[in-house]
Amino acid sequence: QVQLVESGGGLVQAGGSLRLSCAASGRAFSRYTMGWFRQAPGKEREFVALILWSTVHTYYADSVKGRFTISTDNAKNTVYLQMSSLKSEDTAVYYCAADRYGRNFATPNGYDYWGQGTQVTVSS
Repeated sequence: QVQLVESGGGLVQAGGSLRLSCAASGRAFSRYTMGWFRQAPGKEREFVALILWSTVHTYYADSVKGRFTISTDNAKNTVYLQMSSLKSEDTAVYYCAADRYGRNFATPNGYDYWGQGTQVTVSS
């Protein structure tokens, strides 16, 4: 059974940085796409970034391009989201997700497995 466990959220001042981690277990993920999504109160869940584990192809939402970086550590079966130059509008619960078909989808319904989420709060 696939399990995704996020960590690394917290409270940070605007302009600061945080690194989120997503520890994946239960499968061989070499052909998966891993994504990060976020959901602010009263808003729909939105795409942040994705990475294809096999090719290391990445794709970012325009709102985070140049500020966030997604990466993987194959030895640790972990996906990271390095967030820099954080803004108050980045405040949300951040979710890690896995697409077992290895597609390039930036919508939540393209993903089969989800973590429990980690809160990121950026104070202005």
